[in-house]
Amino acid sequence: MIPQGAYRDEHFIVDFEHQRAYLDNKAMVLTRKEFELLATLAGNAGDIVPRDILLQNIWGYSPEIRTRTMDVHIRRLRKKLAGYGESYIETIFGVGYRFQPYRAPRQISSPLYALASVA
Repeated sequence: MIPQGAYRDEHFIVDFEHQRAYLDNKAMVLTRKEFELLATLAGNAGDIVPRDILLQNIWGYSPEIRTRTMDVHIRRLRKKLAGYGESYIETIFGVGYRFQPYRAPRQISSPLYALASVA
């Protein structure tokens, strides 16, 4: 089930209603299954989505079926997400996948560093 509304962060938008995704303001070209997988993960951002739930909801496979289909789709999505692929889609080994919202790198402003650069 795909949630309504949209997921948004600094680099990525998933429009659940219109079934579109944008990376750095450019439309992504996704197959139907890739979009369903990405939308399910982004719609549950921060939560682990178990493998068997993804296989059942997206492909209609029962938990007894062993397939690498999802792994191939995850690999394709990571590639399409370019430099953000590994940070957005986290593999939880033996369990499933988690979509991690984008976190801008923290800039550390240390008073000691400021003093050293002035001297």
